[in-house]
Amino acid sequence: MEKHICFLIDDDEDDREIFTMALENANESYTCVEAINGREALKLLAKDTAFSPNFIFIDLNMPYLSGKECLQQLKKDSRFSNTPIIMYTTSSYSKDIEETQQLGAAHFLVKPSGMAVLINALTKVLNNEPLPYYLDYSE
Repeated sequence: MEKHICFLIDDDEDDREIFTMALENANESYTCVEAINGREALKLLAKDTAFSPNFIFIDLNMPYLSGKECLQQLKKDSRFSNTPIIMYTTSSYSKDIEETQQLGAAHFLVKPSGMAVLINALTKVLNNEPLPYYLDYSE
């Protein structure tokens, strides 16, 4: 089976672990590659020019390089012009939602509180289901 790649950029270790477990349950053909912040993510992408994730998920609030700054840098790289970039955050602040949409993110996914809800959200995103920009399953 061909492996697909989700690239998760998130400084929270617990959130990375939960995301990886949910991803495995949502679609076993996907594997998760992680970066602990935007700066590390950009270094990895510069070093490995063959690395081509199917989806990129970026936390909004990170040290060194914010999620918005990371998104801007990724959007400048032609390798990712067709790669869906999803903001993955606890924020539901309308200014963050609007700014990231203007910067070219595919979706704004509010981190769900439960594993089953996250699995469901990831399944929909990975299957390219028609979804609104703002995805909040936290209720």
